[in-house]
Amino acid sequence: MTIPPAHPVDVLLLLTRADQVLLALRQGTGFADGRWNLPSGKLETGEHALDAMIREAHEEIGVRFDQTDLRLAATVHRRNADGETRVGLVFAAELAPGRHGEPVNAEPHKCARIEWFPADRFPPATLRYTADCVAAARTGTPFVLSGWA
Repeated sequence: MTIPPAHPVDVLLLLTRADQVLLALRQGTGFADGRWNLPSGKLETGEHALDAMIREAHEEIGVRFDQTDLRLAATVHRRNADGETRVGLVFAAELAPGRHGEPVNAEPHKCARIEWFPADRFPPATLRYTADCVAAARTGTPFVLSGWA
């Protein structure tokens, strides 16, 4: 019998302020520490994608969204160097501080800091998954394969 594949579903937040994107520097997680990524997380059992993005945005950077604040900007099917796969749903939102609050590093045990970067110039230590998600959203490409030969 063949074992069905398991593809975790990630929700990734493309939070913008004018022409800048908010990234988080990972630390203390055991995965990709020292690398920049979008605020993100995994879909939990029984949770729909919009609720997951709202929850993750609040947990990681302290901002508050409702479903109407977020738009699906891209879907990225990622395969890492070990052959593990996942599906990323990239949700975009323009920051409105009066409505959403100001982003803060709400998980200092997992994140060294958060920082705004020009959308076309990320630091060299940015995860490829993040770069591919942002590129897909910015070019209006609805579906991208990342890490597939």
